[in-house]
Amino acid sequence: MLEHRTSGRTTYDDLIDHLVRSTALQRGEASRVVLDVLAYFDEKTEEYVRRRHRELQSGGLANTEIFERIAAELPHRAVAPPELTLRQLRRIVYG
Repeated sequence: MLEHRTSGRTTYDDLIDHLVRSTALQRGEASRVVLDVLAYFDEKTEEYVRRRHRELQSGGLANTEIFERIAAELPHRAVAPPELTLRQLRRIVYG
């Protein structure tokens, strides 16, 4: 679960308060941004590979370039997965 509550407040209230003070975001908007960012970083490797494949494919890229780009992106994730071969990436997408 991304949002934890303790005595009526989320564990991210300090971060939300900081965003409200340091940006033009309202509290509800800041809360959604925090939850979106947490969800992004909570995404499993397989989900990330499938999502990026769809995004890059819809941008008109060919599979060869798509899988090379995804392989180059994975080590830069917040929690980098083990190195995956291009074949392993294809299997994630196509089974």
